[in-house]
Amino acid sequence: MTGVNSFSVSGYGPERARWTRVFARDSLARRLDWPILLAAIALSAIGSILVFSATRNRTEINQGDPYYFLIRHLMNTGIGLALMIGTVWLGHRTLRTAVPILYGASVFLILLVLTPLGSTVNGAHSWIVFGGGFSLQPSEFVKITIILGMAMLLAARVDAGDKKYPDHRTVLQALGLAAVPILIVLLMPDLGSVMVMVIIILGVLLTSGASNRWVFGLIATGAIGAIAVWQLHILDDYQINRFAAFANPDLDPAGVGYNTNQARIAIGSGGLTGAGLFHGSQTTGQFVPEQQTDFVFTVAGEELGFVGAGLIIFLLGVVLWRACRIARDSTELYGTIVAAGIVAWLAFQTFENIGMTLGIMPVTGLPLPFVSYGGSSMFAVWVAVGLLQSIRVQRPMSA
Repeated sequence: MTGVNSFSVSGYGPERARWTRVFARDSLARRLDWPILLAAIALSAIGSILVFSATRNRTEINQGDPYYFLIRHLMNTGIGLALMIGTVWLGHRTLRTAVPILYGASVFLILLVLTPLGSTVNGAHSWIVFGGGFSLQPSEFVKITIILGMAMLLAARVDAGDKKYPDHRTVLQALGLAAVPILIVLLMPDLGSVMVMVIIILGVLLTSGASNRWVFGLIATGAIGAIAVWQLHILDDYQINRFAAFANPDLDPAGVGYNTNQARIAIGSGGLTGAGLFHGSQTTGQFVPEQQTDFVFTVAGEELGFVGAGLIIFLLGVVLWRACRIARDSTELYGTIVAAGIVAWLAFQTFENIGMTLGIMPVTGLPLPFVSYGGSSMFAVWVAVGLLQSIRVQRPMSA
């Protein structure tokens, strides 16, 4: 006997057959995009080390336990991985049918933030605190529902073969769907999340094949809206001060410009290879506020230097590169739009977070994907990875 049967005779048949199924050309293991999965896991692992370095000596926030934030970051990552697996198991096509439920739930949650149940954290009234150290930032999940909802509307008639491109009525419906949660988030006000959502909409429209007039119109509307927000004093004072500090870093170095100045000092002091893990003077001295969340990149810059910070950027680049490949290779417009929306989301949020630590972007409170401490943001980005994997897994192998 030859092949599998020969192994069966010698006692190795079941094991060989099992591994043959696992690594068969049409198996789940072969269909997964391993580069994006391994890069995301590596980012979360690096993030756990950076979070631990930033918080181990901060007794005022770690409740006297140097491992407090490390354990919770690892728990958040584990839950995120479970959510990714669940998303792949359900599939993006199944979630497509559940979009109305998901959309309604996300709008309900962000409306709760505007009630007495909402809480203010670091100036942003965008949280729901449940007690026991557990809190939720619903705007993180709104990003996902906007992507899924717009993709469902824009791709419906195209994937059915009725249309080649979304018509104007469909685009208007998709924009209306996105506008509702954006306006609610703007009332919080959570300007950083609104910026991400607007970029998502642009990415979705550009990928959907909608007329470029909609894209230019949206950009013009955004510019007018930004002016209106400024003139109508919708922004809180701390948000206005952040933009003022961005425009003029020397305006108030001990006040509104403090975060950015300390972040730049930390990154600049790292040099090529850094001061060494747990040996950064800015990090150990607790000079950079919110270093485990918004400014976690400064820990990498100071303690791991250009090499370590560059590794994080490289891994994030791998995630974006593979996501672009998944969008390109999808055989349905719905999958392409979902993947492109995720690319727009993660790319802009990465650029904004790293940019604000370098002083080239205003401080908006956006976390660094996979790296920053925070349950809601970690869960959302891992669900995004699950959607990307589902799009890849469910496409024909010949595509």
